[in-house]
Amino acid sequence: MLQNNPALKSKINQLWDKFWSGGIANPLTAIEQITYLLFMKRLDDLDLKRKADAEFTGEPYTSKFEGSFTLPGTNEVINKEELRWSQFKHRSAKDRLTHVQTKVFPFLKEINGDISQFTKHMKNAVFIIPKPSLLVEAMYSIDEIFEEIEKDTQDGGQTFQDIQGDVYEMLLSEIASAGKNGQFRTPRHIIKLMAELVEPKFGHKIADPACGTAGFLLGAYQYIVTQFDKKKTKGTPDEDGFVRNSISASLNEKRKAVLTKSFFGYDFDVTMVRLGLMNLMMHGIDDPEIDYKDTLSKAYNEENRFDIVLANPPFKGSIDKGDINEGLKLNTTKTELLFVERIFNMLRIGGTAAMIVPQGVLFGAGKAFVNARQLLIEKSELKTVITMPSGVFKPYAGVSTAILIFTKAGETENIWFYDMQSDGYSLDDKRTKLEGYGDLQDIVEKFKKRNPTKDTDRKQKYFFVPKKEIVDEKYDLTFNRYREDVFEEVVYEKPAVIMAKLKIMEGGIKTELSELEGMLG
Repeated sequence: MLQNNPALKSKINQLWDKFWSGGIANPLTAIEQITYLLFMKRLDDLDLKRKADAEFTGEPYTSKFEGSFTLPGTNEVINKEELRWSQFKHRSAKDRLTHVQTKVFPFLKEINGDISQFTKHMKNAVFIIPKPSLLVEAMYSIDEIFEEIEKDTQDGGQTFQDIQGDVYEMLLSEIASAGKNGQFRTPRHIIKLMAELVEPKFGHKIADPACGTAGFLLGAYQYIVTQFDKKKTKGTPDEDGFVRNSISASLNEKRKAVLTKSFFGYDFDVTMVRLGLMNLMMHGIDDPEIDYKDTLSKAYNEENRFDIVLANPPFKGSIDKGDINEGLKLNTTKTELLFVERIFNMLRIGGTAAMIVPQGVLFGAGKAFVNARQLLIEKSELKTVITMPSGVFKPYAGVSTAILIFTKAGETENIWFYDMQSDGYSLDDKRTKLEGYGDLQDIVEKFKKRNPTKDTDRKQKYFFVPKKEIVDEKYDLTFNRYREDVFEEVVYEKPAVIMAKLKIMEGGIKTELSELEGMLG
């Protein structure tokens, strides 16, 4: 998290201030324009690295900057090498802005060909940085940010992290209205936890029905890539105790081709779609399948398709009843309930989902709430309910949430509950990293070793509850409903001893009062 690297945080603050003072004050517009620049920079860096790797290994690789490019609507042909960040950053300020506006940005919009999702959703994108000075200053800041990230990467033993998501997260925290529609970025360590628990495999089709900047898809990608090298090298745990890579020595062209067609994201905000596409492309997924769709609406009908669904769908919204997909049978307009059913329907038989819900979903007494929980318990195997403390989503919101993990197969026999008390960060707005990993690694360890015949002590923060007991409680999934309270015997002193202590205290007070009166004359 950015909060734990003051130098990086300061540089991104400076970048934000430059856009603000340069006339781009709308936060989401600023995020989008900054992301275009990050994308230009990352695309060049990643391409140069791939070229070097290909020369070393002998693997075939075709650079995105190889050959020429004909500018749309003109007959002008330019050498693609001129479109690299490392090339055009040496131009004069005025020439640089014109070059980026008229050549580099049109090239980026069509970088994946005519039929890709990226080209489709970038069609109406506009590069609106108005001043040469702002572009020069912004590019200088971004070079500094990348240098700091590379330094942080080497010092921490980690691979290049989700820079764009971090910038997005940081800028969102500047807006008073952040999360007002239930849209806020899931902390990276929670994404890593959820990926670790569902264990996505190479070849799986993985989806997020409300993907935002595609953080969950990136998390699943990094988990899979890490597994390629896990048998050869143990790897260095990051600050949250997870081992993650974005690049693998075993990630050859055949594997890249499979991974490129493995991730599917949907969002009803076109800006989020663009950000998500660029986020995955910056991490090596060349042609991501992210599309502009409202997955609760009648326009979306992909069912029984995915092996894994990872999601943190919007909580606070509601949808017009007339727009709800006919395949969703829950009689409600609450998005947090509709997404439970949507994700269930998206899974193929045997597929597994991990999703975040507000804790109200666990105990709501309304018919739709009960029916949603009944769906998870009677028509799938609800494996786990992990309750999280209310500060996990600060500074955006203080809502209490839970992680649900379920597999679309059979029905539930026992449910494993875990009460997360710490995620390794302070639970205030600052979200400062604490010593250790909080409960994160304990959850992973206990989840993988869970045993319904052994995890029966309900005085602990994890235990199993049989289905029958939950059904009797109207499918209530609240942790405290089933936990046994621990009572500690308190031993008080005898009344005579207490009276003697009170007299001593009273004598001391009288002495001090007498001294005070003497001082006052």
